[in-house]
Amino acid sequence: MDSWSLEGELILNCNCTVFCPCVISLGKHPPTEGYCQAWAGVRIDRGHSGDVDLSGLNVAMLLDIPGKMERGNWTLALWIDERSTDAQFERLETIFRGSNRGATGLFKLLVGSYLGAERSPVEFVTDGTTRTLSVGRYIQGSVTPIGGARPGEEVAVVNSQYWMGPEVTVAEATMGRVRAFGRVWNFEGRSAEICSIKWEGP
Repeated sequence: MDSWSLEGELILNCNCTVFCPCVISLGKHPPTEGYCQAWAGVRIDRGHSGDVDLSGLNVAMLLDIPGKMERGNWTLALWIDERSTDAQFERLETIFRGSNRGATGLFKLLVGSYLGAERSPVEFVTDGTTRTLSVGRYIQGSVTPIGGARPGEEVAVVNSQYWMGPEVTVAEATMGRVRAFGRVWNFEGRSAEICSIKWEGP
């Protein structure tokens, strides 16, 4: 099994009405609506799997989770950057399915229904503090950090054991539309997060 690593940034928007309790409870506390529906985007600044370079590519995810995250039975779909080669596509799908263990290995344990991966234009744009994700006709999302008491300082959860990363910026979605696999979601105004990632495996 090849060693791999991904460094970059992840954004996520879910249906929770307040900031996602899973970040603190590590999946033990139920989502605010009793179930989790989410989209996410990953910008890979630097990455590799074995001798395959993954730098500069983007990946998007759809997640549909029926209850507490730790109980599993997740549904997962992937969109992988249309700029990827066949080798890059295969390595990224393997990593994001959890098959190469390491930081994303929990996907292998928790995903009960995998809807597949397809190539798509996946655009991850940062404009000031706002991050925007566009995935073909499937996902249109934009998240912005919420304001805090000290101007210019983002509200954040720090020193956590959250699997995505220990430092998570608390955000809100200014746009969060999903149309894919029979799901029509709009999570504008709902919980969002921004997280620097440094994942590796196996």
